[in-house]
Amino acid sequence: MILPTTKGELRIRPNDPALHPIAEKVEAGERISREDAISLFETDDLLAVGGMADLVNRRLNGDRVFYVANQHINPTNVCILNKVCVFCSYGVRPLAEDAYTMSLEEVFAEAEAARCAPTREFHIVGGLHPKLPLSYYTDMIRGLKERHPHVHVKALTAVEIAHLARMEGIETRDVLREMIDAGLDAMPGGGAEVFSPAVRSTIADRKLAADEWLRVHREAHELGVPTNCTLLYGHVESAADRVDHMLMLRELQDETGGFSTFIPLAWHPDNTALGREMGVEGKRTGGVDDLKALAVGRILLDNVPHIKTHWIMVTTRVSQIALSFGVDDLEGTVVLEKVTHTAGADTPLRLDLDEIVGLIRDAGKVPVERDSLYNPVREPVVA
Repeated sequence: MILPTTKGELRIRPNDPALHPIAEKVEAGERISREDAISLFETDDLLAVGGMADLVNRRLNGDRVFYVANQHINPTNVCILNKVCVFCSYGVRPLAEDAYTMSLEEVFAEAEAARCAPTREFHIVGGLHPKLPLSYYTDMIRGLKERHPHVHVKALTAVEIAHLARMEGIETRDVLREMIDAGLDAMPGGGAEVFSPAVRSTIADRKLAADEWLRVHREAHELGVPTNCTLLYGHVESAADRVDHMLMLRELQDETGGFSTFIPLAWHPDNTALGREMGVEGKRTGGVDDLKALAVGRILLDNVPHIKTHWIMVTTRVSQIALSFGVDDLEGTVVLEKVTHTAGADTPLRLDLDEIVGLIRDAGKVPVERDSLYNPVREPVVA
């Protein structure tokens, strides 16, 4: 169902006549259609799209912008799909020169930064290692929880969950139960890419299919684990592919209410097979496309509470502008990001808390530090 809203008016009226009926729906708090969303992607009236998204966000979150003191941990880049996911530059074969797999002791050592920093979340994702058992991950979660009981653990994508289930010969629900018993608090939304079968066969053939990805998240929600959801854009997909993907997310959210956040992820083509094939290495999504993906996501996914801009992928400048395009979450400190930077990202590996707060305040918004579950933990006092 549509999240409850308060009254509000559009601050920017559309110049594009095709957007007038859509703006009327948004202003009335009504759900938009597939055709409406495609029109939002196709229009040149960017400010009108942003204005509609801003209205939806202001009704839900006011002027608050959330951020989290988090630390990314990527235990391994070894991945059985390294030749399959042609959009990715992170996964490598087991014997590759740059292959690595962290021992649990190395993971715990890397996480030690949380002892002298106000870390609220460990964000853990990696490759599909052919030999790492489920116990490696449950022991990791338990060890992190024992050492840092105040830090939430957000770990493993649906693709990783399904991979572990196949390796162990058990159901994905059983994998989730064991991870919950170990202390799992939430799940990230990676691995969704684009649900279109045609697109998926082009960029990630043999990766977890759309219905399987959705099933794992449904199971997580039924077991009480909140998750994120994502869309990878900027490669071979069409506007209709993006919209259909979001509609499948919206349908599951209507059913379970378990998605906390929607995060559009901008594809980085450097060092990828797809980027070389398309001849687009060194070329990335533009600011207009980045802002549209976020804004349309906010308008279409009326039942998802939060929209996050991933500053690592789109830069801090675009992310700051996005706070007026329907976005209410500026990601977090991150500390050491590896996945996007192997694809050529030139953004920082981390941001300090004062930098994040400054970006939010300079955008005229109110910064609110949160935990993984969107519980506010601190609202900085204005000097």
